[in-house]
Amino acid sequence: MSNQVNFSGYKPVSFSATVITELMIPSYSNFGGKIHGGILLSLMDKVAYVCAAKHAGNYCVTASIDTVDFLEPVEVGDLVSLMASVNYVGKTSLVVGIKVVSENIRTNSIYHTNTSYFTMVARDENNQPVQVPGLILEDRTQVRRFIEARRRKQLKHNYREESDRVVMPDDENLCRQMLEGERCTIAN
Repeated sequence: MSNQVNFSGYKPVSFSATVITELMIPSYSNFGGKIHGGILLSLMDKVAYVCAAKHAGNYCVTASIDTVDFLEPVEVGDLVSLMASVNYVGKTSLVVGIKVVSENIRTNSIYHTNTSYFTMVARDENNQPVQVPGLILEDRTQVRRFIEARRRKQLKHNYREESDRVVMPDDENLCRQMLEGERCTIAN
């Protein structure tokens, strides 16, 4: 009996790992001279698509984006690099982890500006969900990312279930009690 593993129908993380680097130009900036968050989100969506489509071998659509926290501002003239890799695969979905760094080429300063996770769904030529290849985890970092992505998926499911149970009370006095200490007032 052989101990060899059959990797047919699987692709390594490295197969679809993608880096996109773009110069931040003045038309990308807001009134404060910083790059619009929407520009960065658009670039993140683009690199997530490229990474997911390479792994899936199919067109992919963005199903959800886990939290996006802007940790550092991005300046006009910076080079922004977006590094993406498939962290998790389900049957038809993939979770793409994205790390964004900004580099000031005058000072050689590099800042980690964002990390986010995009869930992408593979689609066939009829726009129906299609199975994606399995994932070959090549090192401990990739194993950790897979396990963390699976845990985030479970937490997201639990959050959705809990959110479905949140209802506004019918009792107006109870509503007012719940809002005590908050920075709002009821207009009647």
